[in-house]
Amino acid sequence: MPDMAIGFVRVVEAINHRVGRMAMYLLFVLAGVLTWSVIAKAFFRPALWTQEMAQFTMIAYVVLGGAYSLMLGAHVRMDLLYSRWSIRTRAAVDSVTVFALVVFLGVILWGGIESTIYALEIGERSRTVWRPYMAPIKIVICAGVFLMLLQSLAFLIRDIATLRGIPMPEGRV
Repeated sequence: MPDMAIGFVRVVEAINHRVGRMAMYLLFVLAGVLTWSVIAKAFFRPALWTQEMAQFTMIAYVVLGGAYSLMLGAHVRMDLLYSRWSIRTRAAVDSVTVFALVVFLGVILWGGIESTIYALEIGERSRTVWRPYMAPIKIVICAGVFLMLLQSLAFLIRDIATLRGIPMPEGRV
């Protein structure tokens, strides 16, 4: 494989590793928000922001951790035949099916970018009582989808290398 392709895979997987490891800590943020919600309802006035903040935190956790999950192979795979196939057969099937994932993520990213631009232009706010700006969470969603798209392309490069019989350095952390 060209050094540029190997470098691309290494950089993408290094970024996804770091972002995914940081995203794991969002569960603590989520726990803190929900704990405050319970305490506020029991002893003070109920906080108006906790439910929506918990939703935003969960969205960030899932979307930013998505590429890391892909990289580690922790996603759900229908394994009726896949585990019985040779590594080259798996790579051949994966190199074809990755295009469906790339198209899917591309459409989501395209719509997400348009929605984010709209949110930034008009200062879109949520329709709840708290009324937070929507652009920050939309930017996070676009960033997470972009990282998943890059990880999918890294998978494609690895699959092509496998099909060509070229060993790729294991960069998956």
